[in-house]
Amino acid sequence: MSINSIVINALKDISIPVAFQNYTGSEKIYITFFEYNQTSALNTDDEEQRTAHYIQVDVWSNTDYTNIVDQVKERMKLEDFSRTSEADFYEKDTSIFHKAIRFKGEF
Repeated sequence: MSINSIVINALKDISIPVAFQNYTGSEKIYITFFEYNQTSALNTDDEEQRTAHYIQVDVWSNTDYTNIVDQVKERMKLEDFSRTSEADFYEKDTSIFHKAIRFKGEF
C-alpha cells in the first residue's frame, strides 16, 4: 500500500474532503497532505527494511478547526504515525485558518 493510501485511509472517516497536495473542490473545510521527506529507517545486510515517511497534514477552514485537528491527530496515531510538530497560520489572501501538523511513520 502506498503512503498516500495509508494517509487517505487514516483520515477518511473524518467526513470532510482529503486530498493529496491540492484540493480543488468547493467545501469550506478540507484537508490536504504531502510527504516532505523520506529516509531509510532500518537496514539489514545493506537492504532497506523500513522507510521513515514524514507527512504534513494541513487542515483548512474558515471557522474553528480544533475538533478536526484533534480527529486528525487521533487517526494518524492509530495508523502508527507520531506527531513531530504543529503550527497555526492565517492565510490573509483567502481569509482561511490553516493548521499544519507534521507526522513521522515507519513502514
